[in-house]
Amino acid sequence: MEFSYQIRVTYQQTDRMGVVYYANYLHWFEIGRTELLRHLGVSYKEIEERGIVLPVVESHCNYHAPARYDDLVDIYTEVEELKRTKITFNYKIVRAEDEKLLTTGSTVHPFVNHGFKPLSLKKAQPELWKILDNKK
Repeated sequence: MEFSYQIRVTYQQTDRMGVVYYANYLHWFEIGRTELLRHLGVSYKEIEERGIVLPVVESHCNYHAPARYDDLVDIYTEVEELKRTKITFNYKIVRAEDEKLLTTGSTVHPFVNHGFKPLSLKKAQPELWKILDNKK
């Protein structure tokens, strides 16, 4: 299931060349996965309240074209892979006006407790597993 969320580029997100600073795309990835989880019916806050955190252990970002100040961009996010001990998200950022592909990427997140000890989500939180395993 691919979920989209739209944002507008702010001036402070751009660099001296007038384009979005490259690290901001990783922030947009975070917005995408946060809003996808909320859309599925669970917030990051709720996940953490259940004793689970999702640190980023791997990230990839491929830049295809620049976003600029005041552009509307759509952040497309999907769960690429859900395993008992980790989840991988894919992202695609597209300029809304002309549907130009700007960025693609992914992040990998293990399921760990607050002490950063790995855990099996399917075993530890089966109801949360069902939410994330949504194949709609």
